[in-house]
Amino acid sequence: MNILNKQKLIIIGAAVGAIVGFFYWKEIGCLSGSCAIKSVWYNMTGYGLVMGGLLGSIIQEQIKRKNK
Repeated sequence: MNILNKQKLIIIGAAVGAIVGFFYWKEIGCLSGSCAIKSVWYNMTGYGLVMGGLLGSIIQEQIKRKNK
């Protein structure tokens, strides 16, 4: 449980990123299939998950540095 508290922002960022990635694919996506990432839902959801996790990680590090 301690690990979840330490990585809370990364987990939240990844979850939000996955949701945003899925809705991006659903609403905007690539209908022709020529777009490697945007053409299928699981690629776009995974991409959103990774980008959200990275953003959460950056925010978490900035908060740690500010508190020191």
